[in-house]
Amino acid sequence: MRRTTSMVIVLISLIASMDVQVFGNFAVAQGSVKEKSSRNGKDTSGEFAWMDLLEKRAGKWVVVRSAAAKVVLADSLKGQSQDPMVVESIKQFEREIGDATVARNIEKLSQTYADDWATIGSSGKIFTKESLLHDFKSGKHKLVSFENGPMNVRVLGDVAVVQASVNEKRIQDGKDISGEFVFMDLLKKRAGKWVIVRTLGARVS
Repeated sequence: MRRTTSMVIVLISLIASMDVQVFGNFAVAQGSVKEKSSRNGKDTSGEFAWMDLLEKRAGKWVVVRSAAAKVVLADSLKGQSQDPMVVESIKQFEREIGDATVARNIEKLSQTYADDWATIGSSGKIFTKESLLHDFKSGKHKLVSFENGPMNVRVLGDVAVVQASVNEKRIQDGKDISGEFVFMDLLKKRAGKWVIVRTLGARVS
């Protein structure tokens, strides 16, 4: 059973695929799941792409962040799901995001992140697109340089999940917070273009 709350009832859950990468005390997991579920009495069944950020605490793995999106597998997309060219285009998309961040290209970043993009910061507070762009505009947050590690991309119709590690030279509020991080991006194709709708990340060194 992947997801259950007081308002969501998952009757049947079948994990279709899963990929896991471990970085010391952190791990990132992504996959797809087919569910028979209902929410507030309405049928919400379908296929979902999901990603979890896990941390080992007291010798046990616990999920600390999660994100998911319902997959729309249109006939025109089914045959392209794992097309190497599509996967490579998404990897290039991620590299261009890093370049735009270093260059503080606010216009590019605004086009890349969906208006409803969000992540959860180390403080536990929700961080929105508006906050992200403000920090880069003001110079409060600076990415000086980055080097991505191996990148795993899973494409499911109009949804894609990306996971990777990255070594960064980063300044926050005048303090050096450089190090190695793991991250996962959840992408959706909207108006024919990929945009990031959720990000999960953690520092591993």
